[in-house]
Amino acid sequence: MRKLRNSELNRKNISEFKSSEKLPFVVVLDNIRSLNNIGSVFRTSDAFLIDHIYLCGITASPPNKEIHKTALGATDSVDWSYMESTKEAVEELKKEGYHIVSIEQVEQSVSLLDFKIEANKKYAFIFGHEVKGVQQEIVDLSDTCVEIPQYGTKHSLNISVSAGVVLWEMFRKFGELI
Repeated sequence: MRKLRNSELNRKNISEFKSSEKLPFVVVLDNIRSLNNIGSVFRTSDAFLIDHIYLCGITASPPNKEIHKTALGATDSVDWSYMESTKEAVEELKKEGYHIVSIEQVEQSVSLLDFKIEANKKYAFIFGHEVKGVQQEIVDLSDTCVEIPQYGTKHSLNISVSAGVVLWEMFRKFGELI
């Protein structure tokens, strides 16, 4: 086996990415404090053709050197906006017909393995603060709470890892629908 060169990876340029059909998914970052986590979510969102990222509360926004370090340019490809209030962002997304999905460990959560998506629905996936998680008022506004199955001693994943796991699984499930 031979490693592929960058020129062999069929990468889209920013213009091609912008004009590509996106998945009916948006990401909402609820008070994420780590600039590296924010950049990583941008990069993952670029990889899986996520339509938009909402940066809310204390979540920093581009341009930012630390975000750029992990985003590697994905802040230029993935559309994003900042909203001071996660609640207002979620309420607006609900009005636009999004199914609100908080990624959180709660009573009656649905396992990521069992969560089903529908081809004709739009989804907003909410990822919360590194220590406190998704705010309870946002959990209360959610249509569904999805939990990533974990089998070790910690039962806690870094926000950027959680986003990678969830967005890959949603990308995979959406691909099965079409």
